[in-house]
Amino acid sequence: MRTPLHITLMLLGAAPAWADEPSGCDKFKWPIERERAALTAPDRIKLTSGAELAALPPTGVTLGLRAPAEAKLPSPPERAPKEGTFAGFASFKNPPKAGVYTVSLSSGGWIDVVQGGNFLKPKAHSGATDCDGIRKTMKFELAASPFVIQISGTKEDLVSMAILPSE
Repeated sequence: MRTPLHITLMLLGAAPAWADEPSGCDKFKWPIERERAALTAPDRIKLTSGAELAALPPTGVTLGLRAPAEAKLPSPPERAPKEGTFAGFASFKNPPKAGVYTVSLSSGGWIDVVQGGNFLKPKAHSGATDCDGIRKTMKFELAASPFVIQISGTKEDLVSMAILPSE
């Protein structure tokens, strides 16, 4: 008798987590048209994990990822990746200027932005399921100095990423 009651209570307790997951492109906290266009642009630059770019690309990139143990992330991710997921990173040597930038992903995953040896805390974040081309977007305050973006915890070994100045 206890087991069915216990299972029912666990499921009821988990229901709010399911309800918190917004669905649809109109559920993001801010307009995502620019980010979505960059993430799905046909001229995205193809990068492998560990790539170093002199400047931000004008559109999105596709980043090839590896198993976390093989990814050799410069800093341990703030959230430990789960077994069977993928990770990778890209370094940017010269951002155009200091300011707020959105970092967006085509699929779910953990985003770490590391600048000056420190993890940057996001100013804002938003995400939704069932929106073709974009799953997650975050805003970070970047200084005019080199930085690294680390992606971890993705289910696929390839992710589209866009880094755009906020409007």
